[in-house]
Amino acid sequence: MGLFNKKVCDICGGEIGLLGNRRLADGNLCKDCARKLSPWMTDRRESTVEEIRQHLMYRALNQRAMAEVHPTAVAGANTKVYIDQPARKFFVTAATNWRDANPDVIDFSQVIDVKTEVTEHRTEEYHRDREGRQVSFNPPRYRYSYEFDTTIMVDSPWFNRIRFELTGDRPDRVGSDEYRYYEQQANALRAVLMGAPKVQSAPQAPNLADALARAINQVAGAAMGAAATAKPAAAPQAAAGGQWTCACGALNAGNFCTNCGAKRPEKKRVFRCDKCGWTPEDPTNPPKFCPNCGDPFNAADEI
Repeated sequence: MGLFNKKVCDICGGEIGLLGNRRLADGNLCKDCARKLSPWMTDRRESTVEEIRQHLMYRALNQRAMAEVHPTAVAGANTKVYIDQPARKFFVTAATNWRDANPDVIDFSQVIDVKTEVTEHRTEEYHRDREGRQVSFNPPRYRYSYEFDTTIMVDSPWFNRIRFELTGDRPDRVGSDEYRYYEQQANALRAVLMGAPKVQSAPQAPNLADALARAINQVAGAAMGAAATAKPAAAPQAAAGGQWTCACGALNAGNFCTNCGAKRPEKKRVFRCDKCGWTPEDPTNPPKFCPNCGDPFNAADEI
């Protein structure tokens, strides 16, 4: 009979329904109260009722702190890091309505370390033979993707790490524009959160995508400032020293315009097989594999 006895939440006093109990070290927690806990808290089962009460008090104060946070930049794709550089605070969440989600507000001074690891995923490609069977290519062919996982170590009484994937659509090639973009995000994020010197804030962007471009360019040491006073060019033009001028007239050094958010024009990349020297008929559009030696085309073949 004891198996079916109804339990009561030791936090709110409400009755806990079937399958709704979240065990604590010395009591029970209902799922509604559990939803209020920090998503980065991992030791709930080892926590006492009193520790959970203290944690929920912290979460209530955190809700008030959210009202004072005004992000000026954001990094990440699905799970995002929202940064309030003037206040030197940030939070991490996948929620679209992040103020209601009450993500943990963390001060830059609490950050111990920021690390990003890149994991290569390899999937073999197949084709159909004359009998319709799925068989491997000879030599085997593979598709690649690269996952950027970021871990922020923090000094907090409630959790010590925040781990999330920085990438959304994963880059398929080392050295591609997408790969370099996430590399730049990871480097910028670490520099900002680890206490890089504050940079004079630019006017707030009309959207978070523009703000991200500003944050990356600031930390990377790119030229910032207002849009160029000259008349806008008819099309984006490259400038000396790796800089480029956007169609809106702004001078940039990063991958996105700091004034309008437009992507940097891509340079044509020329390839030649680094194993046998074979050159494609169109060097800017090589096949996936060299037809002469079977070696896959990648960043090592770029000339």
